[in-house]
Amino acid sequence: MSPRRTGTASPSHGVRVIDSHTAGEPTRVVVSGGPELGGGSLGERLRRLREGADWLRTSLCLEPRASEAAVGALLCEPDDAANDAAVIFFNNSGYLGMCGHGLIGLVATLEYMGRMTPGMFRIETPVGVVVATLHGKGRVTVANVASWRFRKEVAVEVEGYGQVTGDIAWGGNWFFLLDDPGIGLRKTNLERLMGFAKAVRRGLESAGIRGEDGSVIDHIEVLGDDDGGADARNFMLCPGGEYDRSPCGTGLSAKLACLYADGLIKEGEVWRQAGILGGVFEGRVALADGKIIPEITGEAFVTAETQLVFSEGDPYRFGIR
Repeated sequence: MSPRRTGTASPSHGVRVIDSHTAGEPTRVVVSGGPELGGGSLGERLRRLREGADWLRTSLCLEPRASEAAVGALLCEPDDAANDAAVIFFNNSGYLGMCGHGLIGLVATLEYMGRMTPGMFRIETPVGVVVATLHGKGRVTVANVASWRFRKEVAVEVEGYGQVTGDIAWGGNWFFLLDDPGIGLRKTNLERLMGFAKAVRRGLESAGIRGEDGSVIDHIEVLGDDDGGADARNFMLCPGGEYDRSPCGTGLSAKLACLYADGLIKEGEVWRQAGILGGVFEGRVALADGKIIPEITGEAFVTAETQLVFSEGDPYRFGIR
């Protein structure tokens, strides 16, 4: 692959990041040295980052510095002084509205830095304010943005599998949720699960099936039973073609919205969902002004502090594209 530098800005000094993982899924938080994005709403700053400094995303999330499973998080000053922090999430393929495991990783990182102690914090994301409760030692509960099921039992033709049905739901990103067709939700079946989920996404695209307002459905969530005692296990295909190692916080939010809509879970009841590696998130439904507010609890562990170096003459200093 040939190198390609993106964006118009370039780093003038090293970028400091702190790495963590949440149930196996990595988060890389930029704590200093990121691009200056100016003031305004987080949406406006996200646009400036995408259009003028995309080198940050590609540098953090692509080889040779990272695997393509990494999710980056740019820590920002909040637009509203009533909030405690702001964050923009990104991955190997672009930018995310919200990221549940990433938000847990961010809060655990700020605890590690001594910037947060147990308590509640309001954090701005591009899709709205979320409330994070730090319990201590990296354990965090995220009260996510309002989530809902958009359409139920949507049929789609999937190459090699025929017609399957699933629900379209919002949990901070758009999801298509469907049952395991019999592959088995185990890490040993990753190749088949990846192939199936990618075929589902192609089927959705071919049929023009989208989320509300024509939004692309970029997450495919395959669900089944868990033999480790959780209520369910999932396999999640992420937008850039990688799989989520964790149970996926926004995916669990979408699942909770569907469960509540079907009367299968009540406000305050616990739903334990395992990811493909066996790690578990706990989910609950809270209601606010008639809206479903999923509450996701998980644990993150800090793994490294790194100062990125952008060496002149290095053809891959902004990532391999």
